Amino acid sequence: MTFQAPLSGLRVLDFGQYIAAPGAGQNLADLGADVVKIEGPGGDQARHVGAFGAAMVLANNRGKRSIAVDLRTPDGAAVVRDLLGTADAVLHNFRHGVDRRLGLDPGTLLAAHPRLVCGTVTGFGTRGPSATRVGLDIAAQAEFGVMELTGEPDGPPQRVGFAVADVLAAQALTSGVLAALLARERTGRGTHVETSLMEAMVHAQSSTWVERQLSGTEPSRRGNGQALAAPAADLVRTGDGGWIVLSAYLPAKFRALCEAIGRPELPDDPRFATNDARVRNRPALLGALQDALGRRTRPDALRLLREAGVVSGAVRRFAELADDADLAASGLLVAAGRGGRTAYTAPGAPFSLGGERHARDRPAPAAGEHTRELLAELGRAPAEIRGLLRSGAVSAAEADTGPAAAPTD
Repeated sequence: MTFQAPLSGLRVLDFGQYIAAPGAGQNLADLGADVVKIEGPGGDQARHVGAFGAAMVLANNRGKRSIAVDLRTPDGAAVVRDLLGTADAVLHNFRHGVDRRLGLDPGTLLAAHPRLVCGTVTGFGTRGPSATRVGLDIAAQAEFGVMELTGEPDGPPQRVGFAVADVLAAQALTSGVLAALLARERTGRGTHVETSLMEAMVHAQSSTWVERQLSGTEPSRRGNGQALAAPAADLVRTGDGGWIVLSAYLPAKFRALCEAIGRPELPDDPRFATNDARVRNRPALLGALQDALGRRTRPDALRLLREAGVVSGAVRRFAELADDADLAASGLLVAAGRGGRTAYTAPGAPFSLGGERHARDRPAPAAGEHTRELLAELGRAPAEIRGLLRSGAVSAAEADTGPAAAPTD
């Protein structure tokens, strides 16, 4: 039996910029939806931020088609209205008020298309005093606890090394849109799915939120250690200059760790006899672990810990991941744009269905790469398409062809 992607036959219009909404659109494309990226005449704003922006575009728009439309023109607005008539879902992360000005706010869309699912991402929600603020990942990390928890205890707050708020908001939006599409099959009605960087950040820290209430203390930066367990996510440097992390806070695991490193007496030391005692005496505990494991190479230390059943891992650079056998076996990575100027490898959806992955290997499109194609699908005649292009209501770009190379600034 041939597997059919679950969203095959559905169309999603993606008005998103940067990561949050486009990331959700790419997830839906990997599930089989025909995702049409609708861009202004200048394209997604990320296209204008050099190599940094190029990476965002390539990483979050694979598998989509792009049409470039000037919504400020009557003809451009008419094209979008026609596309809306073919859509099952719409995604965007417009600034406050922009969607209403363009006639793309959920109220307007649902009044005209009651079966539509409207998925939106904002920075801080739409109901509180910060509803009008521009939301960026770094602000969400700062204001909702992430930076306060990240970094060394005696150092400044640190951001997570990637756009974690944007990425988690994209996953939240994907989940909400899928739930709304399922509900539509039962009720026949669409709805508005709303999330924000704020909600994604706070939800991701659910355990910390509850931990604060249970402990009665304010969470703070602990470096790599967990606040209420030890050793847990603690970092040790090996004799060859590598780094490893390990976790063994349960009594049996801690004893197994101590026996493996040749320190079987540590669990009977009052400073380390219980988890709470180890948390209080973490520096002394880490000193003992460092002394024992710092004499070994990273591979040798990892072998020792894994044979003892202790959770551990090497701190690896991205260059090391290219040869990771487990990652290769998972089928997660998608080779997109073979033979094109922007040939690259990127992660697909982080799950399989029926043991198979069906991520789209079509690379992220150039702005307007599929303008002519989509207009033809809407029934526009060639002469009309040429007229729209001449007027500037729409614009088109050539498909990505040519020798393979990494994107450049």
